[in-house]
This record gives sequence, C-alpha cells and structure tokens, in this order.
Amino acid sequence: MRSRMLLLLALVPLAGCEWFSDFKKQPALYPWSSPDTLTATRGNPQGSVPVSGMRVSGLEVSYSAMPTTVDSMSGLSNPTPSSPASLANGRMYFQINCAVCHGDRGMGDGPVTKYGMPGIAIAGEATRARTDGYIYGMIRNGRGLMPTYNRIEEMDRWDVVNYVRALQSGGAVEVGPLAAPGVTGDKVPGATRRGPTRPSPYYNSPAARSAAPVTAAADTMATPAPSDTTAAARDTTPAPARPQQ
Repeated sequence: MRSRMLLLLALVPLAGCEWFSDFKKQPALYPWSSPDTLTATRGNPQGSVPVSGMRVSGLEVSYSAMPTTVDSMSGLSNPTPSSPASLANGRMYFQINCAVCHGDRGMGDGPVTKYGMPGIAIAGEATRARTDGYIYGMIRNGRGLMPTYNRIEEMDRWDVVNYVRALQSGGAVEVGPLAAPGVTGDKVPGATRRGPTRPSPYYNSPAARSAAPVTAAADTMATPAPSDTTAAARDTTPAPARPQQ
C-alpha cells in the first residue's frame, strides 16, 4: 500500500505534462487578444515598422488582472489632450462598454445594478485621486469585478480616461447614449487602427512624391559609349590587280 502511494505521489508532477505533440496547442491570435502575445515565440520581420505601437506592450507589463500589475501603470502620462473630439470619442466608448455598470454619469447606477450587480461609482473622491495611468490600466487589464476592456484600442482608451475625468469634474459634458439602439455610422466604432487597414506613416505616397521634386540619377545605361579612338582606321586602298595568265 505504501509503495502504491509513493508511486501516485511520483506521478503527480507529471499530470501537467504534454504527452502528445499533435499540433493541437499552437501559438495563435484569438478575438480581442493582443498581437504581442506571440512575440515570445514569433519574432517580427527584420526591418519592419509597426503601423501603431502600444504605450505598454505585453512584454513590458502583463495583461493579468492583478492589483500590483495595474498599479505599475499608474505612472503613465496621458498623451491625449482633453479636446472636444477626444471627449466625444470617449463618450461613445464609455456608453458602449462602461455605462452599463457605472451609469451615464459614473455614479454606479448602471442598468445591471437592478439585477444584483454591485454599483461601482467612478465619479467619487476615491477614483478621482487615481492617476490617468491607473484608469488606463484598469481598462486594459481589468481588476476585481471589472473584466478587461482591451478591445478598446489604445488611443481610444485615453479618450475614455479624458471622458471619465470630465464626469468627475462635474463640467459641462454630454452624457447618455449617442443615438437610439440600432443606429450605426459615426455612433459606433469604426475600423481597427491596429490592423493593416491604413498605410504606415512612413509610407511615401504618390501625392507626396509629386509635391516634392525628385532629382533622378543619370541613367548611365542610356548614355552612349565613347568612341574607341585606339581602333585602327579602315583601309580604303583598292587591292592591286592580279596579273593575267
């Protein structure tokens, strides 16, 4: 009996091992997952330039919803000024993702509170004391009862941060849904800005090329070769007549 117990204890560490390599578990991208989850196993092409970088990549800060991980992003500075365009975009994403729990004004009175979800206010003193980087980290990673909203792209997250700050300050900012349910167009997010749907900022467009004069190098292949002065001149002297037999 004792030998059997020892055998079972010896096999416990092997329970998490992969016994078969049948290509079922491979590095892959899934909906709303970040591309930099693959950088540890698949390197970027040599000489490539990203279309848009991440303020904090998965290699620098984990995507885990741990308090210390979110706290580590508290020192990030907000690169987006609080402009009317930023607030309008932040309001759109706030209504789609945040208002259902936090309420239109961030008072923790969203519709889900009617079904037992605790109300979490983000317009109070506790959240007001948090930095912009911390709120950004909460959106990126999630924490506690809040799931990750990494599907909101990076620059749009900063717009949400600006909108939350406007709600906290009690300023004149528009609240509530942007339109009736089912309305699309500019009332919903557009195409992704992280995929290859727009050219790289380093791309030299035809318009830019036509605006700036380009001095092309001389085509040496089209330049005629100089004459060979060392070649012998053609002998035009007639050959002597052959004598008659």
